[in-house]
Amino acid sequence: MTKKVLFTFSLSALALGNISTKPFDEGMFPLSEVSKLDLQKAGLKIPQKEIYNPDSTSLIDALVNVGGCTGSFVSESGLIITNHHCAFSAVQLASTAENDYLTHGFVANKPEQEIEAKGLTCRITDSYENVSEEILTAVSGVDDVSQRQKIIQEKIRIIEARTEAADKSIDAEVSEMFIGKSYILFKYKIIRDVRLVYVPKQNVGEFGGETDNWVWPRHTGDFSFMRAYVAPDGSAASYAKENVPYKPKKHLKINAGGVKDGDFTFMLGYPGRTFRHRPAQFIAYQQNYQLPYTADLYEFQNKTMEEVGKSKGRTTELKLATRIKRNANVLKNYRGKLKGLNNIELLKQKQEEDNQLVSYINQNANLKQLYGNLMYEIDDIYKQINNSAYQELWYAQVYGSSNLLRVAAQINGFKDALLKQPLDKRETFYTTNLPRLEKAISSLYDSYDIDVDKKLLNNMLERASKLPLNQKIAVIDKNTRGFNSLEQAQKFINNLFAYSRLSNENFTKTLIKDMKQLVVYNDPFLSFEQELSKEVALKKLTQDKREAKLSKLMADYVTVKEQYLQKNFIPDANSTLRLTYGHIKGFSPVDGSYMLPFTSVKGIIEKGRSGNVDYQYPEQIKTLWEQKDFGPFKMAELNDVPVCFLYDMDTTGGNSGSPVLNAYGELIGVNFDRAYEATINDYAWNENYSRSIGVDIRYVLWVASKIDKASGVLKELGVQAY
Repeated sequence: MTKKVLFTFSLSALALGNISTKPFDEGMFPLSEVSKLDLQKAGLKIPQKEIYNPDSTSLIDALVNVGGCTGSFVSESGLIITNHHCAFSAVQLASTAENDYLTHGFVANKPEQEIEAKGLTCRITDSYENVSEEILTAVSGVDDVSQRQKIIQEKIRIIEARTEAADKSIDAEVSEMFIGKSYILFKYKIIRDVRLVYVPKQNVGEFGGETDNWVWPRHTGDFSFMRAYVAPDGSAASYAKENVPYKPKKHLKINAGGVKDGDFTFMLGYPGRTFRHRPAQFIAYQQNYQLPYTADLYEFQNKTMEEVGKSKGRTTELKLATRIKRNANVLKNYRGKLKGLNNIELLKQKQEEDNQLVSYINQNANLKQLYGNLMYEIDDIYKQINNSAYQELWYAQVYGSSNLLRVAAQINGFKDALLKQPLDKRETFYTTNLPRLEKAISSLYDSYDIDVDKKLLNNMLERASKLPLNQKIAVIDKNTRGFNSLEQAQKFINNLFAYSRLSNENFTKTLIKDMKQLVVYNDPFLSFEQELSKEVALKKLTQDKREAKLSKLMADYVTVKEQYLQKNFIPDANSTLRLTYGHIKGFSPVDGSYMLPFTSVKGIIEKGRSGNVDYQYPEQIKTLWEQKDFGPFKMAELNDVPVCFLYDMDTTGGNSGSPVLNAYGELIGVNFDRAYEATINDYAWNENYSRSIGVDIRYVLWVASKIDKASGVLKELGVQAY
């Protein structure tokens, strides 16, 4: 890794300098804060600089963001370990009814057997620097919040473009660490050729299915192996036969000995989003609108897709598999959040904290002058948000309900951009950007089914008809004349699909290859989407103005709350590289019960006796277990192979695939989930209930050796097959 420019913050710029070193520290620590932690005191057995060293190679250099998940290099030839569910979409796209890799798994014991992981790219954090001063100086003295936000966004664009122009090999991205307060420029190396190497059978990698999702005890072999490839000269390149394996600067060492209860662990990864520094009104919005609306919608969508897939056969089921899995994951997560919010009464806690903050502000003349209206202004913004909540949620979800609507959006967007070009430059613009359009449209047809599209879009029209009068969707009312029955909605949808030729993938792909024909072509779906997008754009103007004001208010909120609590906050997760640490540890979800931190193969057999289809597993697992054929992967305390384990580290979405490391920085598992009680981690972390789940490396190696005969992978890992 190239030398990183470290960033630090004073109190006024949100420093994290007084971080405690107690074992249960909440926090997903940015790299700049690693040196301020005392990890040796917590149990680390190697120098901290071996984790992150801005001047040399360290464990951080083995980390990679793969398709929105985290992965880690485990060989000098670009082999990556991550989760089964992180590879799921690529496996689905590679599968057919004849070669059903999703069901039967995939093993490449030779490089030439590896297959393209379509849709997946990798990015590796190369360096970063603090650009807060440059951005905030640009808005110094700007009082208009909308203008302030526009200047910030333009400044970010300039910094990113300038950085990429200086180094063509990287992608630049400025991340907001604290809303309206601090900004970090991250530089990423991009890998565009990723290939599947080893994916276990679905009844291993997805054992437990939705029954066990977000649940402990867990017995899921949620792991997969991929490989990163680059051009022969080392540059990023799309999938090509002549590409060669990427040579990472660092790869992780496997420790097949595993860990035991109470052992120190730490994790590196790219956690997605957390929202711990938000006021009570944000929690109320989540609890009353966002979470229940989305969960209800996704439940309907999944039920519909499952019914259509079952009626049409395996080819359709494969098409819809990724959409169903993603929906199901969010659905159960959101319901877990709702349960957690109610159980710990987080809204009440936040309201009490905010009331105390108001009292603190009012007791200090200087603070009152600066922040006296802060909480009232925040409350006013959220009243506006709540007043149009259902309408905005509808806008946010309607495109996700219909692949054909998104195809129309891609075509309309491309045509609009094309027609804005000068006449003499249209041909060049068209030729340059057509491949991107083709790729986007092709990926949408990969999971398109006309019956699903009709049913899901019809459901969105029904929902639109039930919106309050002040939140009606104009384009729906116009096209349906204010329908109030399922039959009228169905008629509109049937006509939309009947008179559109976009349902024919071949027609669409032929259409976009002819610039003149594309420009003049019209279609009911294109017209409907064009009207809808104009309405969404108008609403976005209102949202942007509101969000600009809220951004400034949140910056003030964090600043004064830190002063009140005399505590420096860890920045919320934002998909940038972080460290968290803790210990292998069980927990007590309810009075009178205690969840042990390890599961074993025995539990797979026990669950299999239930008759639940989610608990089907390869028969060979039972045979090996009965023979006690565990090889070197047995855990003495269990007299069995450990399957999954619990730890009290601070994780969220995006940590899927993160390496779980022991005190010596060796890989002992792969993170993939949280306990149901910990779905609330995005809003609040607690040492009593916040537990994450990883698949034990001993189970990974046992399955690879005895079930799937993945000898090539084992040899590359330096592990003896037995």
